[in-house]
Amino acid sequence: MWLRPDAQSNSPNRMKLPFSMAPFIRHISRLSLLMAISAAAQAPPSPPAQAPASVTLFSNVRIFDGKSGELSAPSHVLVRGNKIEKISASPIPTDRRGDTVLIDGGGRTLMPGLIDAHVHLMLESVPLQVALMSEINYLSLVAGKAAEKQLLRGFTTVRDMGGASFALKRAIDEGVIPGPRIYPSGATISQTSGHGDFRLPPLVPRERGAPLTYPESTGMTAIADGVDEVLLRTRENLMRGATQIKVMAGGGVSSNYDPLDVTQYTLEEMQAAVRAAENWGTYVSVHAYTPHAIQLAIQAGVKCIEHGQLVDEETAKLMAAKGIWWSLQPFLDDPDATRFKEGSPNHLKQLMVTRGTDRAYELAKKHKIQTAFGTDTLFDAKLAPRQGAQLTKLTRWYQPAEILKMATSDNASLLATCGLRNPYPGKLGVVEEGALADLLLVDGDPIIDIKLVEDPEKNFLVIMKDGKVYKNALRP
Repeated sequence: MWLRPDAQSNSPNRMKLPFSMAPFIRHISRLSLLMAISAAAQAPPSPPAQAPASVTLFSNVRIFDGKSGELSAPSHVLVRGNKIEKISASPIPTDRRGDTVLIDGGGRTLMPGLIDAHVHLMLESVPLQVALMSEINYLSLVAGKAAEKQLLRGFTTVRDMGGASFALKRAIDEGVIPGPRIYPSGATISQTSGHGDFRLPPLVPRERGAPLTYPESTGMTAIADGVDEVLLRTRENLMRGATQIKVMAGGGVSSNYDPLDVTQYTLEEMQAAVRAAENWGTYVSVHAYTPHAIQLAIQAGVKCIEHGQLVDEETAKLMAAKGIWWSLQPFLDDPDATRFKEGSPNHLKQLMVTRGTDRAYELAKKHKIQTAFGTDTLFDAKLAPRQGAQLTKLTRWYQPAEILKMATSDNASLLATCGLRNPYPGKLGVVEEGALADLLLVDGDPIIDIKLVEDPEKNFLVIMKDGKVYKNALRP
């Protein structure tokens, strides 16, 4: 028995422990205190009091809403946080906090931020050989500056169609550096000898189990042959955060081993990428120029064609019937064209593409195909600043209001095709109540004079992305 009657007690029922409990009780007390301290340390901290959402009021502006063919009457637009809260023909009262930004538009144009549906941020500003041989840290630093410049050119959102842009996107989203919203594809997926195969001939054949080449290991491109490898590379991109998948389905101008007319990947390989993307609720877009390559890709289930300058009418009708997006670029034989050696295979391929551009846009318009605008600038730091000038080249085929709609709300509709993989859910490319606040204040009317977008430094007086002002030339 641990307890026994205490013969010394005045009460015959009182029990006494056969040993002193004081040390044990002190130990339990200390243990309880330590446990309480530990629990308090591990408990989540009380959330800090949230600062009121920032407020910006644009007064006396005429609005291009991303859809209409004309500007609105003088209006007022209130932005709270990262969304457009109110649009009114009457002045909008505000709480006039000290941090409220008041911008008198003076009758200028307020429009959505521009969207480029085909960029390569990691590759646009460095020559090809530098892109293939430089450390990824260097390329990332150059790309960071390129991203900031794109934002200051008024392109608040871009769809990156090949390259290791995941870390760049994260840095921008976290506010480490300024830049546009990025919808990344990750590494382009190419067959051996395809448009994404930049290996030197001595590296072929690749031995089984051989290490990846440097452009592959850094996530710029992925060489995949057969259904299993295509599935693997597609899933790797999805794991890293791809919003859509880019597959090389035909020959290209800048690549050395593939004639422009060749079709790349079998139907089964292409279907493997499509199934993997669809399982994640998103889509595949393909690089392709020729009717056969485009038709095979559509048969496999892709949702978007990049380029397509050699398309025929039968294929254009198929694209329209299937609701395929056509991401076209105004490739012309002009001073902006990449310079290849006269008569070289690359130069001859380039001429084939530029000669097909007019016909491609004519077919896109004739058959009312969903058409997106992109620049596809690669390996050329001098061409990159001409992003707006590339957009205005569309006046060769479209009216200014149609062009602005294509580069705003139409491109936004293409981006939304990624469904639940959309990193920026919300309305983009429009000036509407509830839309994400990506806005440009333009010194003039771009519907009358679309060339205003060619000089963003002069003509884009205010640039806002996600409710934050990155440029305000009207600030006193």
